[in-house]
Amino acid sequence: MFFWEQKKVYKYLTFITVFYVVVLLVSNITAVKLTSFLGFTFDGGTILFPLAYIFGDVLTEVYGYKQTRKVIWMGFFMVIFSSLIIWTVGVLPPDDLWEHQRAYDSILGQVPRIVFASVIAYAIGEFSNSYILAKIKVAMEGRLLFVRTIASTLVAQGLDTMIFVFIAFYGVFPNDLLLIIIVSNYIFKVGVEILFTPLTCLVVGKLKKWEEEDYYDTETNFNPFEISEK
Repeated sequence: MFFWEQKKVYKYLTFITVFYVVVLLVSNITAVKLTSFLGFTFDGGTILFPLAYIFGDVLTEVYGYKQTRKVIWMGFFMVIFSSLIIWTVGVLPPDDLWEHQRAYDSILGQVPRIVFASVIAYAIGEFSNSYILAKIKVAMEGRLLFVRTIASTLVAQGLDTMIFVFIAFYGVFPNDLLLIIIVSNYIFKVGVEILFTPLTCLVVGKLKKWEEEDYYDTETNFNPFEISEK
């Protein structure tokens, strides 16, 4: 059975997957802008990107690592696809009446590097998040959801943030600013996920009832490149 097939039909998995992918795409495009807010310096994508990890927690907790692995790879390929389209449009010769090629290149021309940084950091961060959450769930026998969502976030967001900022902005900004961006991004992302933890737990509880699913990865192959169901 190939990775896009599944034995059980879920009511809400498609909606969650679509929303998850949209969050990734918008985050990558808006990441080209640096902003400062309440003393934090971060890229624009940071505002929305924590939702990807929240939905990653929901997916793993309800549907298990195997289903989450499919969604993570779907997001990975859609981000690459969007980047290729943006790049292709950018290299096409502009019409004589269109005077905004420099603006396009200045803003969206940064997207390929941003996307490369994002997909590498995203894959490592999301798979780490899902793996840690699934393992802790089995070890804790499904108790104390908030402990595993926060624990997985602390590790995964750390990996994601450091990898993304280094690849995306090294050589673009001074090293001291890179450190500020890393720390600010990490604190902001973790803070958002902790703030939304009660809502995450509520959504997880509802979905488990509605989907009649509470998957435990007791015999799961955690290889992220395993695309077949066994």
